[in-house]
Amino acid sequence: MTIQSLLEPFAHFGVRLGLETSRTLLKLLGDPQDHLPVIHVAGSNGKGSVCAYLSTILGEAGYQVGRYTSPHLIDWNERICLNNQPIPTLRLIQLLEKVIAVARQQDPVPTQFEIMTAAAWLYFAQNNVDIAVMEVGLGGRLDATNVCDRPLVSIITSISREHWQVLGSTLAEIASEKAGILKPNCPAVIGQLPPAANAVIYRRAAELGCETTYPKPAKDLGDGWVEYQGIEEYELASEPLLEESFESEHPELEDVDPDLDADEDEVALVHMMTTIRYQLPLNGAIQRHNSALAIAAVQVLREQGWEILDDAIVDGIAKTQWIGRLQWVNWHDRQILIDGAHNPASAEVLRQYLDSLAAETANPSPSATHWIMGMLATKDHADIFKTLLCEGDRLTLVPVPGHKTADPEELAILAQDICPKLNQCSTAPDLITGLEDAIAGQDRIVVCGSLYLIGNFLATVQQSTDF
Repeated sequence: MTIQSLLEPFAHFGVRLGLETSRTLLKLLGDPQDHLPVIHVAGSNGKGSVCAYLSTILGEAGYQVGRYTSPHLIDWNERICLNNQPIPTLRLIQLLEKVIAVARQQDPVPTQFEIMTAAAWLYFAQNNVDIAVMEVGLGGRLDATNVCDRPLVSIITSISREHWQVLGSTLAEIASEKAGILKPNCPAVIGQLPPAANAVIYRRAAELGCETTYPKPAKDLGDGWVEYQGIEEYELASEPLLEESFESEHPELEDVDPDLDADEDEVALVHMMTTIRYQLPLNGAIQRHNSALAIAAVQVLREQGWEILDDAIVDGIAKTQWIGRLQWVNWHDRQILIDGAHNPASAEVLRQYLDSLAAETANPSPSATHWIMGMLATKDHADIFKTLLCEGDRLTLVPVPGHKTADPEELAILAQDICPKLNQCSTAPDLITGLEDAIAGQDRIVVCGSLYLIGNFLATVQQSTDF
């Protein structure tokens, strides 16, 4: 019995948005989600790295942390982690057997994702985690993770035009689905969003009475170091000596209630700037955004009474790992960049990162790139090509194994139409064949287009001594 064999019978149900099936399943399992403090994270991109930052920071602060993310790159176990350690295979099999036995009694039968999500809730509850960091799978409002009524904080990282076939054709419609994770009077942390999406999120947060934080990206200090600036709130006793003492100890004090009087029973709300400098372990300017979102969420937790020192934030971020995203790997003595880049927004992040490498080397023009790309049939192929491909680049298109892949030959025609001055545009029967051709040249090699393709690469070469 394997994890795959247990889940395979449920694959044909595909994606089915809605909460009724999940709520029924969880009720039959004792509603494990009701016993867990939860951080809920939605967004088009950046969800995974924000979850990784948060789970590592909270672990450094001494808490036992569950983390649920998707998709996995190599093994199903990756989706469910306790203190950053994937769930043991045998334990996951046992949980899945329990969940599936209950699921088969339902009509309609739950999907793969609903079953895995239920197993995650059950695992975290059985281990009495202090906090569960839960990543939305698709959308938000009708996602199987959206069954917690009182999250400690809800986070929306970014919104772009992705999964428009099910979430809506406009940014406003997609934002409305993401906003579905917001809960009445529960705090929210919101990333930098396009105006149309931001208007929807702002309005929904106001309707629900959500205290909302919009953190700025951390400031780039050079050499991988950044600086986060945010505002924390303190209650200051109105006794004059206390006020003077506090101000002298905290020159960063931004604002004190001007009507403060001498009544010792009164307090004033103090808004104080907080500054945290830390080193980013993950590549790309986007991590200045994602790490700031994580720290802003930590500040919300602090206001709720969670003990999380600045040292835990700095050390937690430094220790954060998130594979397959702007990651350099060594294969056959070549440095290869791997990244999902499965939608136009994430492709733009990849493009910016490559351009920044050229800027760092004072190269007026980016180095030619040999792209090894595979994409799912449902993705915005044209926009991804427009963002990534440059004159003189080489492109090898490959299928994404085990998934509904776009036809490489059709992609090649589209790519040549979009960028007719490619140095090479070809197809290969599989990823490794394409890579073997690429390493024979001198161009920079980038594998991208699908997280599933990145998973296939990692699974194929992880046993190699060259990796």
